[in-house]
Amino acid sequence: MVIIEPSILSADFARLGEGVKEAEEAGASVIQIDVMDGRFVPNINFGPGVVSALRPLTKMKLDVHLMIVEPEKYIEAFVKAGADRIIVHQEACLHLHRVLQSIRELGIESGVTLNPATSENSIEYVLDLADFVQVMGVNPGFGGQRFIESQLDKIRAIKQMLNNRGLDVPIGIDGGVDTETAPLIVEAGASVLVAGSSVYNSKGTVSENMQALLNSIQ
Repeated sequence: MVIIEPSILSADFARLGEGVKEAEEAGASVIQIDVMDGRFVPNINFGPGVVSALRPLTKMKLDVHLMIVEPEKYIEAFVKAGADRIIVHQEACLHLHRVLQSIRELGIESGVTLNPATSENSIEYVLDLADFVQVMGVNPGFGGQRFIESQLDKIRAIKQMLNNRGLDVPIGIDGGVDTETAPLIVEAGASVLVAGSSVYNSKGTVSENMQALLNSIQ
């Protein structure tokens, strides 16, 4: 089953709560909250306070994607704020094994993600500590970018690595997801489509846009 996971990075920041509720009413079971620090990526946006404010508004899983340096310093704060899963970047973690282990020890799901230029081989020895593997379809930091097609091969390679180890871990793609790229991404082996600008836009409602993505892969 393919899951559409809306990202509030492309939602109206003045009405984030409403944007989250719209996603839940449209059938989403999980929503991604992208956190940017102005160092690992060019932009700055949310912190634990935003997660804490959104937590009472929804029963959806809150998937916090940390696009920050030294994420290990802030994991506990995001867990206390209500995160259900924390995704860290391989490139931002000097001791990735330890970071993923610490996330699980706090009682939530752990996730690891890779920038487009990073090889899938860099996470081979931590796959048993990941509840979710995410591939960046664009360079992180901005919404609405064009999908980098070479990431399809990365999805296939990660899928094979997981199969070889007998691990049933979902693969997600973040960035560049639209009705044209979604079928290719799913065919490559991803089952979670993290979508921002293709869900939150003026072309349709959140529900209509999510349905369009699902229709494109059927």
